[in-house]
Amino acid sequence: MLENSNFSLGEKLTGNAFLLGKDVNTDLNCSGKYLPGKDEAFIAAQAFESVSPGFAQRFVRGGVIVAGQHFGINSSREQAVEILRRMGVAAVVAPSFGRQFFRNAINNGLPVIECDTAGIAEGESLVIDLAQQLLSGNGQSRPLRAIPPAIRAILNAGGLIPFLRKFPNWESAA
Repeated sequence: MLENSNFSLGEKLTGNAFLLGKDVNTDLNCSGKYLPGKDEAFIAAQAFESVSPGFAQRFVRGGVIVAGQHFGINSSREQAVEILRRMGVAAVVAPSFGRQFFRNAINNGLPVIECDTAGIAEGESLVIDLAQQLLSGNGQSRPLRAIPPAIRAILNAGGLIPFLRKFPNWESAA
């Protein structure tokens, strides 16, 4: 099971931007050629190798992956999110996500933020302010797509399982 996130949606999340392109599918993040039989640490060291060689080695824990549209399209492979958590990804920001990846990320406590990413530079210091619904960096602020209250509650709990443990009567908690 993934470690619980310390992320709270009432707080600001900061991290440096690590860029990927558009249409990055889950097979590019977590290649099927390494599954099964390899441990998560090995797979994480290979993450995104076919779209950005050396990405996993350049990535710094606590960083924010910034991508183009359709990040996480393709399969419902939960390992794609587990690998990002193993790498220490604080959040993924993209204009749009594959819906299965989006739900897997939320269910595992990984913030996935929808907003325009054009013009964000590699290494740029980002501030994600979910209370104000803004992403800021290099003097520019961008609006975030609103996060529904139920998803905010799941992320604040650290994922779906911790949320359900904390709120067994979840209909009244979200």
